[in-house]
Amino acid sequence: MNSQKNHMNKAMQGAMILTLAGLLTKIFSAAYRVPYQNIVGDIGFYIYQQVYPFYGMSVILATSGFPVMISKVMSDYGYGHSIKVRSKIMTITLLYLIAFGMTLSIFLYILSAPLSIFMGDIHLEPLIQLAAVSFLIVPFVSLLRGQFQADQNMNPTATSQVVEQGIRVTFILLSSYFLIREGFDLYIVGQGAILSSIIGSLAGLLILIYIWVKKGYRFSWNLTAPVSTWKVIKTLLTYSLTIGISSLLLILIQLIDALNLYSLLVNGGMEEEAAKTLKGVYDRGQPLIQLGTVVATSFALSLVPAIANAKANNDEGFIREKLRLSLKLCFVIGAGASGGLIVLMKSINTMLFRNPSGTEVLMILSGSVLFTSICLTLFAILQGLGHTFVPAIAVVVGAGIKFIGNELLIQYFGITGAAISTLIAYMFISIIMMFYLISKGYSFRGNKSLYKIGLSLIVMLGVLFLTLEINSYINIHSRTYSTITALIGVVIGAFFYGIAIIKCNVFTKEEMQSIPVINKIIK
Repeated sequence: MNSQKNHMNKAMQGAMILTLAGLLTKIFSAAYRVPYQNIVGDIGFYIYQQVYPFYGMSVILATSGFPVMISKVMSDYGYGHSIKVRSKIMTITLLYLIAFGMTLSIFLYILSAPLSIFMGDIHLEPLIQLAAVSFLIVPFVSLLRGQFQADQNMNPTATSQVVEQGIRVTFILLSSYFLIREGFDLYIVGQGAILSSIIGSLAGLLILIYIWVKKGYRFSWNLTAPVSTWKVIKTLLTYSLTIGISSLLLILIQLIDALNLYSLLVNGGMEEEAAKTLKGVYDRGQPLIQLGTVVATSFALSLVPAIANAKANNDEGFIREKLRLSLKLCFVIGAGASGGLIVLMKSINTMLFRNPSGTEVLMILSGSVLFTSICLTLFAILQGLGHTFVPAIAVVVGAGIKFIGNELLIQYFGITGAAISTLIAYMFISIIMMFYLISKGYSFRGNKSLYKIGLSLIVMLGVLFLTLEINSYINIHSRTYSTITALIGVVIGAFFYGIAIIKCNVFTKEEMQSIPVINKIIK
């Protein structure tokens, strides 16, 4: 009993370590794009964002997709068996991942020319070819992280993620700065950014290998142990399609924009340079959505390990309680982040990107923060409860809606149409997930809470509108003044929203005490 309890506690601690490392790397991943855009401009940013989704897929699969898959496969077949059985599972997994990574890499490299033509910019071909290399690193990073996570040792994964992201961001910013200073073409600068990303991935792999050797791990080749090879492969395929696809939600939406937004603008009669600039302006929304989502999901996702633990103990009452609290946290922070970004977007846009271009479009994209937060929280909860198929199906449906939405709306509304289709796609995915959760007997039952959250949001928005109205009488339009306005707005908005949430009793005292970090502040 004590052994099982210790195992659960270790799993909970490990999950929290991974959550914190994930938050840190996501903040890095979003924040560096602001100085990068400032260095290369909107067209340079367009070039990078056109190719980033291909590289981003490899990073996400190696960070949160495949390692989770491997730890689940080891849990399904490895625990309680001999070292030979575990060795065979790892051997099959490595071969599977190498085949998967090589196939993706070769296909992406071969299809780089047709893809660049489809995207409407043949100059992207060498960048896509470079991004294809990243998939060759995925098998080895995934295997090592998955092995560590299967042993409930999350520190190596967390360390490698932070090191990888830190080196990647540093190299991207330094290479872009020096290449721009020396007058290189923007497509060469983009290649430098992708190469820097690959260097970061290699650094993460080297850290994992170092820890693997230092800890005395050994890889033992085995294909003869008494466990069905095809059964393991079938499980790997299943988890690849479910966990893998659901982990790619945000990057798939970006990929669709990369594939058809620019070409639709040009085919609609826009000049190529103007279309590139406009796509670069549109892409300013990606770091804002990512940062907003990180903030909105941070507290909610911290409760997911407890939900998974309760599932293992068949504690349905605890599951329902924490599930509702996770969703309530998600709604509170997601709605606040979306509302604040929408109202303050003109100042935030100028503060971060030097001018207010595309503010109206970015305001629409900011509404996505609430829905992406709901999606990611529900994905994590359902995976913790053992439901992996529906999130993947929802992502595929959402991606289809996004693609069709772009085709239908961009011809009439330009990049505003792309922003609307993004919002609709995330909204549909959220609705699908909520209905599925309800069909499984889990309900939010939060009508009163939603009313209170809505009331608190109105208070915050009212205060912000009043602040901006007073500010409008000061006729200054510099970046410095926009920065001051944005930061003061964030502080004032967060303060009044927080006060309203407390005064409306959105959370009970017991709920406040059960939220990680918040409970320490209360104490």
